[in-house]
Amino acid sequence: TERIDRRVPMSRMRKRIAQRLKESQDTAAMLTTYNEIDMTNIMEMRNLYKDEFLKKHEVKLGFMSMFTAAAAAALKEIPTVNAVIDGDDIVYRDYIDISVAVSSPTGLVVPVLRDVQNMGFMDIEMEINRYGQKASAGALALEDMAGGTFTISNGGVFGSMMSTPIINQPQSAILGMHATVKRPYVVDGKVEIRPIMFVALSYDHRIIDGREAVTFLKSIKQKVEDPRRLLLDI
Repeated sequence: TERIDRRVPMSRMRKRIAQRLKESQDTAAMLTTYNEIDMTNIMEMRNLYKDEFLKKHEVKLGFMSMFTAAAAAALKEIPTVNAVIDGDDIVYRDYIDISVAVSSPTGLVVPVLRDVQNMGFMDIEMEINRYGQKASAGALALEDMAGGTFTISNGGVFGSMMSTPIINQPQSAILGMHATVKRPYVVDGKVEIRPIMFVALSYDHRIIDGREAVTFLKSIKQKVEDPRRLLLDI
């Protein structure tokens, strides 16, 4: 059989993505820390209220809003993760704009949810849904993707068990969500089968210390495992 090589020009978006990813690797002192999350309580909450949520708000309740809300709360606790290096200065932001990766016909795009610190689950789900519709229609504008102080990427929708996400420059950190899989898990000294998600936080070690990164990811874990913490702001 004849073996053929086909040469196809890269799209403008693919070239831009390649450029940004390489810039990130060349700029940041990138390090990744990992943790695991027991999804039992949050899955129970979603199953209990998803129909009522859909009926009232006309949008589905997903896990992304819960992780986004947990990340926003953790960013308020550890503001360095929400900060950025600018020359010889560190710029701290008192607002939280979270870039959320969504699929589009031309590839993965990262629109920005703005002022997430003022949003509830419904607001987050509606914005993600709006951006998803715009992405499917190829109607996302550059302004939709500009800025952002933190990024959440969910490789779990494709079945990824674990990955090391690359920071979305000029941000300082990115959270990687992954597939939820039933695994043996120790609860109160006993081994139980629980739905577990591995999560990863890649961060720029130039600005974020290991203690801050680990504390930040642990805070997200605690809030997702017990969503009541979000209501109590703890």
